[in-house]
Amino acid sequence: MILDTETAKKTAELLLQIKAIKLNPQEPFTWASGWKSPIYCDNRIVLSYPPIRNYIRENIAKQVEQIYGKPDVIAGVATGAIGIGMLVAEYLGLPFIYVRPEAKKHGRQNQIEGHLESGQHVVVIEDLISTGKSSINAVKALKEANANVKGMVAIFSYGFDIAQENFEKENIDINVLSNYEHLVEQALETSYLNKKEAETLRRWRLDPANWSPN
Repeated sequence: MILDTETAKKTAELLLQIKAIKLNPQEPFTWASGWKSPIYCDNRIVLSYPPIRNYIRENIAKQVEQIYGKPDVIAGVATGAIGIGMLVAEYLGLPFIYVRPEAKKHGRQNQIEGHLESGQHVVVIEDLISTGKSSINAVKALKEANANVKGMVAIFSYGFDIAQENFEKENIDINVLSNYEHLVEQALETSYLNKKEAETLRRWRLDPANWSPN
């Protein structure tokens, strides 16, 4: 869910500006899944630009408070959302933890790093949502630790139907600063893309697993 259209447009504009989101319909990227994609998103780049990371931090914090009130703990999903999650926790004056994809094989063998008490209210922070699998994995780990997961706020979502289905199936409330539709719209408005390239991006979004640039 997007709370504020202006924030969604501004977030998309900033991500394009610092090339956290790269658009290249002519020479597609290959994702780890093997999908060919005209878009690649790496929101960790936000951390290298103080004014932009502050904007993202403050707007995620605002969403957290508006939607969920003040939780007991902020959780980041490793590794992409550790940095921004910690900034949000600092801004709200809250404890911070992060969740690994799986438990460590050595030491204390933790999957959740940091102090979490049974029954505490937690809001999860994500940098990027594609299919939602890593996000859902983190929420499941928190629930297994008896946390009360209120929901999740992410910087950006591709808005795939499969992600929405996955979150609904697990009964996870998800909110984002910006999404794919606002990104394409903003890229067109600022002449980052032409109409033909924008149409290519929209076609990819409909069936990313089978899309081909030809």
